[in-house]
Amino acid sequence: MIKAVIVDDAPEARQSLFADIQRWCPEVEITAMAGSMKEGLTILRQHNPDVVFLDIQLGDGDGFTLLEQLGETDTQVIFTTGLDSEGIRAIKFSALDYLLKPVDPDELAIAVGKLKEAKKNQSISENIKLLAEHLNTQGTASVRRLALNSADKVQIVRVDEIIRCESERNYTTFFLKGGKQIVVTRTLKEYEELLEPLGFVRVHHSHLINLEYLKEFIKADGGYTVMNDGAHVPVSVRKREDLMKALGI
Repeated sequence: MIKAVIVDDAPEARQSLFADIQRWCPEVEITAMAGSMKEGLTILRQHNPDVVFLDIQLGDGDGFTLLEQLGETDTQVIFTTGLDSEGIRAIKFSALDYLLKPVDPDELAIAVGKLKEAKKNQSISENIKLLAEHLNTQGTASVRRLALNSADKVQIVRVDEIIRCESERNYTTFFLKGGKQIVVTRTLKEYEELLEPLGFVRVHHSHLINLEYLKEFIKADGGYTVMNDGAHVPVSVRKREDLMKALGI
């Protein structure tokens, strides 16, 4: 069983999530619930659950401050939030999961599925630090770092060091300056949504490129890009116009 705690200052939200978890995620056992930051901190220390479903906006503080005070922890975090799009982007850049209120049962099941795949001994401290950085800046353009949860650790990378991303099924490989590669178990679609406003273009079903590292666009042979690291990245017919537009052609 997955041991879980719910922290939310709205009683109806706590009960609704509790009922949804009982109905749709029988492998999750709710061991305690809290209605404030102070109470949540006490319960998390007492129960040390596998996961906390954590509201961000609490009556006596916020979920982020709670995590800061909790310190080093192996408890995974799934935020339950009504934040605006910029707040949600900050969570995504920090590689943390979230459920948008009102919680959709299908999204709940997906989040729990991700949790089961996660390594229980993987600390989320770096993710939380990065979330703090993002929430303390204004706007997408201020985001400069991205948390990548690979198989054995959380790796923080600078966005401007990402040359390109390549997907295979539900895995995405990041190709960085200096030849480093990082494989994560998230789809390319998720990273396209995050990185497109920062100068990245999806040029193929399996490829996302950083225009800062684009060396050439070869129109012949179906079309492909040559990147600064020497990689030849195919450009699909459907994505050709998007690339041309991004290049101002």
